[in-house]
Amino acid sequence: MRIRKKFALPLLATLLAGPAVTDFAKSQVRMPGGPMNQNLGYMDYGVCRGTDPACYHDWPRAPTTKYRILIYSRTGASRHANLGKVLPPGLNPPLGEDNVAQREMLRIAAENGWDADYTEDVTQMTSLTGYNAVIFLSTSRDILDDTAKTALRQYMRAGGGFVAIHNAFGTMYNWPYYEGLIGGTNFYDHGPAREGDVVVIDRKDESTRALPPRFHFHDEWYNLVPFPSNVRFLATVDEKSLPAASMPRTPEAVTAQMGAPGARLPPELVRPRYPSVVGRSPGHGTFHPVAWCQYYDGGKVWATTLGHDANAFRKDGEPGANEFQAMIVGGIKSVMGQAPFCR
Repeated sequence: MRIRKKFALPLLATLLAGPAVTDFAKSQVRMPGGPMNQNLGYMDYGVCRGTDPACYHDWPRAPTTKYRILIYSRTGASRHANLGKVLPPGLNPPLGEDNVAQREMLRIAAENGWDADYTEDVTQMTSLTGYNAVIFLSTSRDILDDTAKTALRQYMRAGGGFVAIHNAFGTMYNWPYYEGLIGGTNFYDHGPAREGDVVVIDRKDESTRALPPRFHFHDEWYNLVPFPSNVRFLATVDEKSLPAASMPRTPEAVTAQMGAPGARLPPELVRPRYPSVVGRSPGHGTFHPVAWCQYYDGGKVWATTLGHDANAFRKDGEPGANEFQAMIVGGIKSVMGQAPFCR
């Protein structure tokens, strides 16, 4: 009897998890990125993540007649100009003319027939079950309390859809679960905003299938640490198309950029041993991703580091703006289940 008690539950767990674990292991393909993959980050976030649909929790749901999204743009420190002034508390507060990104995201939602709510009030993040997609729109630093963290985890585990745009990568540095959610990565630094060419490397995904092979765009071109892992890369920036910009980095400067108390880069990543990584911006060499997708903890995630300019969100606002918006629309559709995901 004692043997049964000792081994019954572990044996049952192994039998139940066996095929999924095998499929999950097969999906863990080492991605480009050089030494950063080996030295930084939490490669195992304690969840099923990657490109294998076995990681998705396809819970039974009522038939969807109207898709609904939530746009969250709370900022804890730096705030992008395209967000405008901080919004008042509550759900769907009045918007000013300077709240460009929020206004244009509402336009995009209306054009696609989606209902949309927006907020910068963390108390509105305690229940997300009514949304087909939750969008973090250039959030920054610590913008979730413990209750909101729990709500986001529960939402993802119930098969939720999450979209990260631009400075969503400069968010929640001290929460490993969030780092995994956005692809096992964080914003590290960037050079001056400048024009460059976005290269589509996966034409099968909903977010990229209608795009040209490459398009011109103006952005900050985020460098990332750790390098994204276990994701399907969709688009990159051609670093050769960017004007050179020397931006030496020190451990102190990196710590300030990351905004994480006590954060330190290993010395080998600060020294000139890897000049393509930290010696200048941009810093990912021949493979500099700007968009990807993954399954995470039961849900679906689509992410892009693009979206610095206000005009990027306006229709015909600047070269590449329409392509950028098409990417976002496809990403939202795919995480909501309105289109195939992460193909």
